[in-house]
Amino acid sequence: MQRSFEELGRPLSEVTFPVIDLETTGGSPTTCAITEVGAVKLRGGECVGTFQTLVNPGVAIPPAIVYLTGITDAMVLPAPPVEPVLASLLEFIGDSVIVGHNVRFDVGFLDAALRRQGDARLANPTVDTCALARRLVRDEVPDCKLATLARHFRLGHQPSHRALDDALATGDLLHRLLERAGSLGVLGLDDLLLLPRMGGHPQAAKLRMTTSLPRRPGVYLFRDQAGNVLYVGKAANLRQRVRSYFSTDERRKIGDLLRQAHSVDHVVCSGQLEAAAVETRLIHHLSPRYNRQAKAWRHYVYVRLTLDERYPKLSVVRAVRPGDGCLYLGPMASASAARLVTDAIETAMPLRRCRAPIARRRRPGSPPPPCPTRGLGVRPCPCDGTVSDEDYRAVVDTVVRGLTVDPSVLIEPLVRRLETLSAAHRFEEAAELRDRAGALVRALTRQRRIDALRAAGRIVLRTREGAEATIVDGRLAEAWNGERPLMGLTCAVTDWGRTAAAHGPAPEDESSWPTPVPREHADEVLAVAAWLDANAGTVTLLEARHGLALPAFPLPTFSPGSRPQPVLVVPSPG
Repeated sequence: MQRSFEELGRPLSEVTFPVIDLETTGGSPTTCAITEVGAVKLRGGECVGTFQTLVNPGVAIPPAIVYLTGITDAMVLPAPPVEPVLASLLEFIGDSVIVGHNVRFDVGFLDAALRRQGDARLANPTVDTCALARRLVRDEVPDCKLATLARHFRLGHQPSHRALDDALATGDLLHRLLERAGSLGVLGLDDLLLLPRMGGHPQAAKLRMTTSLPRRPGVYLFRDQAGNVLYVGKAANLRQRVRSYFSTDERRKIGDLLRQAHSVDHVVCSGQLEAAAVETRLIHHLSPRYNRQAKAWRHYVYVRLTLDERYPKLSVVRAVRPGDGCLYLGPMASASAARLVTDAIETAMPLRRCRAPIARRRRPGSPPPPCPTRGLGVRPCPCDGTVSDEDYRAVVDTVVRGLTVDPSVLIEPLVRRLETLSAAHRFEEAAELRDRAGALVRALTRQRRIDALRAAGRIVLRTREGAEATIVDGRLAEAWNGERPLMGLTCAVTDWGRTAAAHGPAPEDESSWPTPVPREHADEVLAVAAWLDANAGTVTLLEARHGLALPAFPLPTFSPGSRPQPVLVVPSPG
C-alpha cells in the first residue's frame, strides 16, 4: 500500500514498530526453515506487546545450529508448523514498519514461507538497525553485529541467539540509534527510511538545513553563505526531495552544490502546477549557477518562414518581429537544432535555399545570379526563372499546411526518402535524414502543445487535491488552495515576473499569424502543458474560453532502430 505524505511524515513517537527476529535451520530461505519467531511491538519508546513461539521446521536441525541457538529437535517437535504461526505474526505486525537487525534475512525467510503457501510477499516498509548503525556509529565500534552494539550501548537486553531476546535487544538498539539520528534532523518516518542511504554522505552534517522544510509541494532554493541562490528546484514533497540530495542523487554537480550550500529557503505552493511555474520564473530571474535552464532560454531561436517576400524561404532567427506576416516555429533550444528542422523541411519540400535577391524581371539573355543549390543540381530554384510564382506559391502553401494543420505533408516525404536510402544501403545518409526528421517531429509536437494551450485563452481548472488555478495564454496567472491564495505564485509574479503574457488567443484570420510565444515564457508554457498531459485524467476543467484540445494522434518517432509509421492526420477545427 502506497503511503501518503502525511503518513510518511508522522513523528517517530507516533509510529508503531514491530521488531522481529527469526531463528532458522540455516542461511538460505529456499532450502532452510524457520525454527523460532520472536517479535516485540514498540510505540513511543514503550513496549506494547510481544510475540514468541517455536516453529516445527519439518526437517532435522543441524548440529551447528543446535550448538548456536540451543534449540533442539525435541523442543520443536510439539511446536506448530509455520502456516498458523505466519497468520498470527502477520496479524501482530499489521501494516506497520518492520524493524530488524539485518532485516533482509528475516523478511527473506518470511517471504519464502508466504510464497510456498501461495500468498503475496510482505509489503511493509522496513528499517534495518544494522544499516542505521553503519551510518551513525560505525567509527565507534569494531563491527555492527548486534552483540557488539549491545555491549557498546550497554543495552538492557542482551542478544542470545534466541528470537525474543534478540528482538528485545534490537528494540533497545533502535531507540538508541533514533536518539543519535535526531541530531541529523530525523524527525519523521520518511526521514528514518532514507537515513541508511544519507547518513554516510560527506555533507550529512548539513541535513539540519532541511529540518524546517514542510512535507508539501513547493519550490526550494539552495543558498551559499553570502545568500546567493545556487540552485532552484520544485518538489511534490519539499522535505523529502531536498533530503534526497544527501542519499539517492548522485549527479556529479550535486556534491559541489552541497559543499557550497549554507541554507535552504522554500516557497510553499498549492500544488505541482504552481510549483512548476514558480520554479521557472525564479530560474529565469535569478539565474542560479547550477540550473542549466538559467541561461539556456537566452539562446532559444526560431525557424521563420518569410511569407513577407515574393519567394519565401526558411531562416533561423533569434528575435521575432511581431506583425511581419511571417510564420514562426519555436522557440527551439539552439541554432543547431533549428538548422536540423530547416534541413528536414527543405528536404521534404523544394523551398529555395539561396539568399540572393530575385529580380521581378530579368533581361532576355542575361545570366541568372549565382545559386549554389541550382549549380549543384540539387533542385530548381526560382532565381533561374524556371519556377513560376504560382508553382512556388503551391509549395509554400503546402509547407504552411504542414507546419500548422497537417504534419503528414512534411513527414511522409521524409519517410519515403528514408526508405529509399535504406534500400540503397546508403546508411550514413539515412542516419542524417533520420536525425533531421526526428528534430522536425519534436519541434512540431512541441509547437502543437504550445499553440493549443495558448489558443484556449483563459483556462480555469481544479486539481484532484482541490486546488484551483487560472491559466492565461499558457502561463499560470493565479492559484488557490482552499479559500486562500497561496503566496508562492504571488511573490514570484510580483517580484520576479509578470502574471501572464500579453498575447491573446490565436486570431481566426490565417493571414495574420499568431505571435509565437516569447522565449522567456516558453519554458513555463511547456511546463504547464506537460503538467496537463500528466494529469489530464484527474483535472476538472471549469472554464476554457476558446476550448482546449490537442490532436488525438501523436506524430511518429524517428529514433534509431524504430520504423516510422504513417502519420494520422487530425482535421483542424472548422
